[in-house]
Amino acid sequence: MYRCIRSLHRTPAGNCCPMPQDKNIHMKYYIRISFILCAALCLPSVIVAQEIEGDNADSTIAGHQPDAFTHRGFRHVAENDIPNGVSTVNVASLLEKNYTIYSLDNMEGLIGGWTGNSMWGMGEYLVLVDGVPRDANNVMPTEIDQITFLKSASSVLLYGSRAAKGVVYITTKRGKAEPLDVNVRVNTGFHVSKRYPKYLGSAEYMTLYNEARINDGQAIQYTDDEIYHYASGANPYRYPDVDYYSSDYLKKVYNRTDVTTELAGGNGWSRFYTNLGYLRQGDVFDFGEAKNNYVDRFNVRGNIDLNITTKITAFVNANATFYNARSGNAADSDPNNANNTDTYWTYAATARPNRVAPLIPLEYIDPNALNALRTVGGGSNIIDGKYFLGGSQTDLQNVVADYYAAGSSKWTSRQFQFDAGLNFDLSNVAKGLTFHTQYAVDYATSYTSSYNNSYAVYQPLWSDYNGADVIADLTKYNNDRKSGVQNITGSSNRQTIAFTGYFNYVSPLRGGHHLESKLLATGFQQTRSQVYHRTGNANLGLAVDYNYREKYYASEALALVRSAKLAAGDRNGLSSSATLGWKLSKEGFLATSSVVNDLTVGISGSVLKTDMDIGEYNLSEENYTQANGAWWGWYDGAVERSTNSLRGSNSDLDFVNRKEIAANVSTSLWNDLITANASFFINTMEGLIIQPATQYPSYFATGFPGASFMPFTNYNNHRRKGIDFAVNVNKQLGAVGLSWGLVGMYYKSEATRVDENFEDAYRNRAGKPLDGLWGLQSAGLFQDQAEIDNSPQQKFGGTIRPGDIRYVDQNNDNKIDERDEIFLGRADWNGAPFTGGVNVTARWKGFTVFALGTAHVGGYAMKNSSYFWVYGNRKYSEVVRGRWTEETKETATYPRLTTENGVNNFRSSDFWLYKTNRFTLARIQITYAVPRKVLEKSFVRDISVYLSGANLLTISKEREILETSTTSAPQTRFYNLGVRAAF
Repeated sequence: MYRCIRSLHRTPAGNCCPMPQDKNIHMKYYIRISFILCAALCLPSVIVAQEIEGDNADSTIAGHQPDAFTHRGFRHVAENDIPNGVSTVNVASLLEKNYTIYSLDNMEGLIGGWTGNSMWGMGEYLVLVDGVPRDANNVMPTEIDQITFLKSASSVLLYGSRAAKGVVYITTKRGKAEPLDVNVRVNTGFHVSKRYPKYLGSAEYMTLYNEARINDGQAIQYTDDEIYHYASGANPYRYPDVDYYSSDYLKKVYNRTDVTTELAGGNGWSRFYTNLGYLRQGDVFDFGEAKNNYVDRFNVRGNIDLNITTKITAFVNANATFYNARSGNAADSDPNNANNTDTYWTYAATARPNRVAPLIPLEYIDPNALNALRTVGGGSNIIDGKYFLGGSQTDLQNVVADYYAAGSSKWTSRQFQFDAGLNFDLSNVAKGLTFHTQYAVDYATSYTSSYNNSYAVYQPLWSDYNGADVIADLTKYNNDRKSGVQNITGSSNRQTIAFTGYFNYVSPLRGGHHLESKLLATGFQQTRSQVYHRTGNANLGLAVDYNYREKYYASEALALVRSAKLAAGDRNGLSSSATLGWKLSKEGFLATSSVVNDLTVGISGSVLKTDMDIGEYNLSEENYTQANGAWWGWYDGAVERSTNSLRGSNSDLDFVNRKEIAANVSTSLWNDLITANASFFINTMEGLIIQPATQYPSYFATGFPGASFMPFTNYNNHRRKGIDFAVNVNKQLGAVGLSWGLVGMYYKSEATRVDENFEDAYRNRAGKPLDGLWGLQSAGLFQDQAEIDNSPQQKFGGTIRPGDIRYVDQNNDNKIDERDEIFLGRADWNGAPFTGGVNVTARWKGFTVFALGTAHVGGYAMKNSSYFWVYGNRKYSEVVRGRWTEETKETATYPRLTTENGVNNFRSSDFWLYKTNRFTLARIQITYAVPRKVLEKSFVRDISVYLSGANLLTISKEREILETSTTSAPQTRFYNLGVRAAF
């Protein structure tokens, strides 16, 4: 086909894609349509063709949107029109002073209402890339023109049910009717680990473990002589003291490098944008197969806009992304998990330091220990010619040995995305009428290939020989096997099909009246491997926007949504929204103001139907199963499996409703010295689906075998209310240009109706925050047995001893149990009560300094990881140094140590509660742009160099906790050097 299309027409430039030079009208259309087909096949020739000068055409066609416009529910309207709970970030401009590696990185510091993981604290949101549901992490910032955050119900209504909690709309860059523009950007930088967990060494661990056994009334496990040898460090192989966070295993820094080339240009008939990017990132490990860990990504994106005729335009977008992630194997890792390194961090957080030396030098083997020499000599895993793998009968593997001998894995992901559309000017039918359509097909696939080896470990028998430690014999466990067989696991794939079509009519009304209406149909469907039901979103929409002299605004929108999750006959729902706006700055009392340049207010009311909170399909139907049935012996020699009811039927099960009232205001003051906007919102999610246990008699459900006849119903209600804002100040002070931005959001959430029936009102979830933390109220630590005897009985199990946590009896029933749990504080699962940020830009001559900080205030979290909850045979962290003892009872910050389950102490309570308040210096970048006059006689049109740092500093009372990761990779600071050149 490539050669066939090449033979159709050749331009003087020799490209294979035909340019509209033929004067014959029919041939001209034929050639232009063939251009669409061949563009993806011979893009380099297209690039050459675009350098041919043509008539200047309006570059606003085919989905391209100038900076002055933004997305508002299929409406491309000017940003100074009626405010509607929408915020936009011009990423293309931002990237010139703020290099970043993730599309949504630190956006909470740039726009109000975005918490970092949700909009207005609502949780799940829909990401659209050029109008198609796609992953935000599969589009790099260098590919993005702008990102629009649609927060209000009125702004997302036309996107359907799946958009009911907000839309992040990412628009990629497009070409313009300009000569060929080439931009190259190169970055290289280093990740530096912020902080590692601090665990106790062997001797201290053994000493405190003995103390824990004494606390439990048991004999000690380690003698003083053993502890002495472990403390001396004279032989760390016989008496190991393993620190998995030391430089023996981890690098101080590791590199990330990326290169991006952008090409754009075109003429009056066609425009193109191409992005080719490659990045490679190393890993923190410095040993074994893990030393060669890496992640790399290669992408090609091409966007083409065409004028087929004066009445028809078209666009074609294509993207291919290739991911690879190589890692050393870990024996306990999940084969479906792309990141085997997670197993290392889990092992490092749980393996006690005195258990086993992972590597033992061969030189310790007694030359006369012939059996030991034969045993180890038969193995194939001698590390660096010096070490064999240590172990024991109970330690048949360890993560260090895994990374040396268990093989390697490679996770592979491929994503192919294609969408195309046509835009028709139907003014011949009706003046102001247009039709737009888009169709998309995306494919994503991933799998893990691995070579899985088994290996032997050796337990040494140590002996003293003339005062020196030697290995007298070795016991071998397992065998070394390298199959050479490549295993394929974790295969998955996903297909997305999306369609949008809409008529747009702009009425040519006169006398200051302006009317625009839109009728649309949109939907998408995602098919995933091993998932029976497809994820779908389909709706019809109608929107009417009216304004009089751009002063008074009114909008109405309706959307008919459909959900396959509901019963047949009840799958359709009608969403509606109405908005009123007023541009006060055009009124007489402000029109001549020297202070107020713009002042616009708006208010909207909406009711959206959504199935996002309906977790499963067919919940309206009764369900019987034997999958979880119990086995029953009705008579000798025969057993039957019970059939259990999971739920009853409810034909009235319906959509969840998002009901909202939002008020918005935007202003510009003193000739744009200050610009500001704010949104106030109250929304409710009504009719959330549950099985209402308190609405039915208890005999509707059984504990064994587990069964229920209760149906799912629309019952629970949630409410959120709050305000978000953004203020920007721009000022020129002599030769220095300053910009300052402050954004933030404060919101409250509340469970307004909950299926509950607590005897004590303080236990009710109704009236409390949705992200509430619940637990017991502590009253210090028990100091002696008399205090225990005179306190309410604590009913959680185990023997209560001095040093255990004492709790408050909330209901005065003289016992402590679950009935004494109270509301402790708000977690920040969907965003802290207050999320905000500040950004500053200073420009002087060729220098630009940019700084960005983010703040999260009002949230709480529990210190409930294994790092803090230490009991049984768990590894001891530094927090246990503040443990309760008879000597430290007045100053203790931690309960007594125990080798039992500690069920009384290690449960949710305010003893473990801490505040997550923090301010993070997220970004600093210094950029220098070489003066244009220096480059006048060179082929380089523009060049800039920049140095940046990311995630540099956290200011918080609990900084150590917030910066410490235990069972996952450490948090890092990132220092980067970059160069950007334009040709």
